[in-house]
Amino acid sequence: MIEINNLVKRYGDKKAVNGISFTVNDDEVLGFLGPNGAGKSTTMNIITGYLSSTSGTVKVNGHDILEEPELAKKEIGYLPENPPLYTDMTVNEYLDFICDLKGVDKHKRRKQLEKIISMVKISEVTDRLIGNLSKGYKQRVGIAQALVGNPSILILDEPTVGLDPSQIIEIRKLIKSLSKSHSIIISSHILSEIQEIADRVVIINNGKIAAVDTLTDLSKRLSGQSKLLMSFRGPVKECSTKIRTLPGITSAVPRIVDSKYSQLELGIAGENSNEIRESIFFMMANSGWPILELRSLDPSLEEVFLNITSGKKRA
Repeated sequence: MIEINNLVKRYGDKKAVNGISFTVNDDEVLGFLGPNGAGKSTTMNIITGYLSSTSGTVKVNGHDILEEPELAKKEIGYLPENPPLYTDMTVNEYLDFICDLKGVDKHKRRKQLEKIISMVKISEVTDRLIGNLSKGYKQRVGIAQALVGNPSILILDEPTVGLDPSQIIEIRKLIKSLSKSHSIIISSHILSEIQEIADRVVIINNGKIAAVDTLTDLSKRLSGQSKLLMSFRGPVKECSTKIRTLPGITSAVPRIVDSKYSQLELGIAGENSNEIRESIFFMMANSGWPILELRSLDPSLEEVFLNITSGKKRA
């Protein structure tokens, strides 16, 4: 767990970070977002111990990053935007060097490195020079070095920048698998990526916290309520009347009605949308009206982000 309390970083009269507080829970993926110049990189550098704060505290699994830096840093694996790779080393040489830096026991490192190499899928390139690797493999080697020493927390800054679509999907799958045993902070300008893998998001703007919540709850606060779009075959009037009787449905407004299918925009109240979806499914099935599509109309993370950081609304 990471606990950040009232963090401030001054550069002269300017506050790059201005009193921010949030936590990262065990085995949680936290998306860390903000426009350029918002204080995002400064905050990440303070969390990793690269910079010291002007005031406030950062505790990593109970260890203060300033008072117990060695113990705190042992808990953190860091992948900066530009991975710290030595291009004239082979992958094996580089990872062995990182083990030396992190003080990994020589009798345990081979087994640990074999596990990491298998996990990030770089076994076929371990004898190659890093300078000759593709961008995707370099990112994987960067993640591998972050995993050396078995840290409980990973901090990943733009882990998929410059990758092609297939490489992005592979790295995303890797991060998801790592989240089962690590707390992860991930910063990215690819908001669809954060939306795909993050449990919660923190949005900072002008050095201050603008929002901390799950994407679902941020979307609800932005739009006022959750909405679903249902496409189906069946009588729209009868269906809308019947579906409004279900618990949690606040409205059912026709969108499209033609010879092929009908559509209803459904307003949803309450927290458990999965239960509401189940109720809709069974009601439609019992009525003999096949559902062709049921999808969320809630604002995307991109819409939430732009709305919050433009100053229109705080969440």
